Amino acid sequence: MPPTDLKTPATTRKSHRRSRLILRYVLLTLGAVIVLFPVYVAIVNSLLEPSQIAHQPPPLFPLHPQWNSYSRAWSQGSLGIYLRNSAIQTALIVTGQVATSVLAGFAFAFLAFPFKRTLFITFLATLMIPFEVTVTTNLSTITSLGWFNSYAGLAVPFLATGFGTFLMRQAFLQIPRDLREAAELDGYGRLAFLWRVAIPLARPAIAALAVFSFLSSWNQYLWPLLATGNDNSVRTVQIGLKQLLNTQLDQINVSLAGTVIAVVPLIVLLVIFQKQLVRGLTAGAVK
Repeated sequence: MPPTDLKTPATTRKSHRRSRLILRYVLLTLGAVIVLFPVYVAIVNSLLEPSQIAHQPPPLFPLHPQWNSYSRAWSQGSLGIYLRNSAIQTALIVTGQVATSVLAGFAFAFLAFPFKRTLFITFLATLMIPFEVTVTTNLSTITSLGWFNSYAGLAVPFLATGFGTFLMRQAFLQIPRDLREAAELDGYGRLAFLWRVAIPLARPAIAALAVFSFLSSWNQYLWPLLATGNDNSVRTVQIGLKQLLNTQLDQINVSLAGTVIAVVPLIVLLVIFQKQLVRGLTAGAVK
């Protein structure tokens, strides 16, 4: 009789696949713990007394959570006003970037016009220019237009992005030319083809662009600080968190509670659009 302890090649391959899968999940879990641990610490510390936070080592679980730190952060930090301003600024920027990127990407992907390649390279070159190089010019421009300390001044300099144009161009290039020819036979013009065919097929890339635009806009600090006055009428949440920290130096738990409140919209956005974000980033990777 053949020995029973010898493994067949198929069994060996299954064992190797199972081992690789287990290793992959272990590495992913470890990476998730490393990434999320600071967020967990911030949430825990927001529920502790300041004396407990100063204790070494600080507790990793609040036995007597201080939920009033969130209400104090909301009222004392005027977070409602700051969150409203950030929401308006972010909505304007996301809408503008998506609209301009879709139109520019469609033009670079499907239209023929002079100096097309040169203009596209110029768009890409803007990605190499640091924001600090243009901040003085942008500030002078919005001041001369009367947009200082306004939502227009916060949003207009960011309504177009070279990254978004590049992303949408690459997404539109994945659309088969046969669809374009079929649309022309059906009588679709350029705008009809864009609206009815190209945009529905490029929705993952558009969603990814919207998420990236939302994250960068929501987390802005330097530009809102420079483009707004000393009042809180249009100042954004990142400035509000800094002011809250300055006024609550002995109440670090209140400042951390404000930080957690400001992070909630980002977490909700990533949870809702995680599939579209992954599909947008991997579009075109597999033929």
